[in-house]
Amino acid sequence: MRLDPSSGWCEGIRHCPSANFNARPQGEISLLVIHNISLPPGQFGTGKVQEFFQNRLAVDEHPYFAEIAMLRVSAHFLIERDGGVTQFVSCRERAWHAGQSIFAGRENCNDFSVGIELEGTDELPFTDAQYAALIGLVGSLRRAYPAITAERICGHSDIAPTRKTDPGPAFDWVRLYAALTNNTKEEGV
Repeated sequence: MRLDPSSGWCEGIRHCPSANFNARPQGEISLLVIHNISLPPGQFGTGKVQEFFQNRLAVDEHPYFAEIAMLRVSAHFLIERDGGVTQFVSCRERAWHAGQSIFAGRENCNDFSVGIELEGTDELPFTDAQYAALIGLVGSLRRAYPAITAERICGHSDIAPTRKTDPGPAFDWVRLYAALTNNTKEEGV
């Protein structure tokens, strides 16, 4: 997969445009935020995350959907359990994934971040296919946006610790950082 910096869209992945975005105030991209999501909670491969990010979630299909139906959220990317990657918002635009947040003393992380959702929960391990897709995607993002250093890759729980717990204890940060270190050496990132 390759990110086209002029459009902010990745080539070679599924595009599922969301209306839940707006312009970045300064166009800066210097933070990567990793999340997890599953709809209904703990269920995978339902297609409901895509519907949620496109404001098409049918509230009568599950009791939890009625609780979240009024929310207008999105992420730039979703990586499903099988490693499939979907993009919802151009990286040049501000997706609505972080909410009230702060990183290194700077508030409103949506202004300067890219959000990646992993299909999963805090407690269940993520799949090898997800890690492979994540590592490839992060590599593409870092090539296009060199301000995203390893120190500027974090979890939702890091930028909103009183509200969020994702990607959770099941996420293997050591595995991600080791792969990024190897990719950096090999690719000169």
